[in-house]
Amino acid sequence: MRGSDDRTGALFSYVDLERRVRSDHPLRAIRTIVNEALCALEREFTALYARVGRPSIAPEKLLRAMLLQAFYSIRSERQLMERLEFDLLFRWFVGLGIDDPVWDHSSFSKNRDRLLDGDVAAKVLSAVLVQPQVKRLLSSDHFSIDGTLIEAWASMKSFKPKDGADEPPGGGRNPDADFRGERRSNDTHASTTDPDARLYRKGGGKEAKLCFMGHALMENRSGLVVGACLTHANGQAERVAALALIEPFADRPRAITLGADKGFDAQDFVNELRAMKVTPHVAQNTSGRRSAIDRRTTRHAGYAMSQRARKRIEEAFGWIKTVAGQEKTRFRGHERVGLAFTFAAVAYNLVRLPRLLASLP
Repeated sequence: MRGSDDRTGALFSYVDLERRVRSDHPLRAIRTIVNEALCALEREFTALYARVGRPSIAPEKLLRAMLLQAFYSIRSERQLMERLEFDLLFRWFVGLGIDDPVWDHSSFSKNRDRLLDGDVAAKVLSAVLVQPQVKRLLSSDHFSIDGTLIEAWASMKSFKPKDGADEPPGGGRNPDADFRGERRSNDTHASTTDPDARLYRKGGGKEAKLCFMGHALMENRSGLVVGACLTHANGQAERVAALALIEPFADRPRAITLGADKGFDAQDFVNELRAMKVTPHVAQNTSGRRSAIDRRTTRHAGYAMSQRARKRIEEAFGWIKTVAGQEKTRFRGHERVGLAFTFAAVAYNLVRLPRLLASLP
């Protein structure tokens, strides 16, 4: 028989949120890993807050909500709060009851800034990777490094002389601008919207943009990100960040390997790696120059394997910049952009972990 179009709901609901999420939903496995990591960081969270005063948003709920924002490509905090209002799956993952009020978007943003003080994103990344079942997936000997540009939330019109010279009079809030023939550099100019952004050109024939540079260290067994950071965009940033990211894994009795592209083929960088007992599996750059990598390295089969494996790091960058929305950041300032980039790397690992863990014997 035909069902009735009755829109009057029951006054009370007796179905628990736990029962409304199917047993094989991917977020169930992710939530288990996340909860274990957040429990391990309870002392770090406590140190960030005063012992008296009005209770804030619980950092555990705040971080779970930020993960959902990355998983589902939600572009703003206002939209995230709206989704939390009606989506039972989101409420279940974050830890909100069906009758709990949702926070105001400005309160959410204000509480998120508190996490900048404790380098929370990097600690969450480490807390996920040290879990026993996750450690079985990781390689401790073979790594790859690369960097990517994160476009700043600032326009080229905001890139003005630091001394305030040549300011066009009037013109309203968005005046016309003509940069033809004007010499502009990071030494003489700065963005008035985001002073931490730097003008940088990725390569010959490419346009210069205001941006930051994100860096990721990947282990080669499962392709998971084991280290991430954000720096100012300049020609030395990739190599300096690579040394900082690989250092915690280096200086061991047995040498480890680090795969990288041609941009890392510099004699000083290669010498630094070898001093740290890291074998530099760097792609050779022989375009009008002599490579710092010779046959002592390239003759081994492991070199070719590292060169194949290192390209998988582009999968992480692709997910972080498209799904997690980091191609053009929504934040201003080095610390906020760095928090968002590192936390997007955490989200990338969490998306891949359920399937990887299911493949373990």
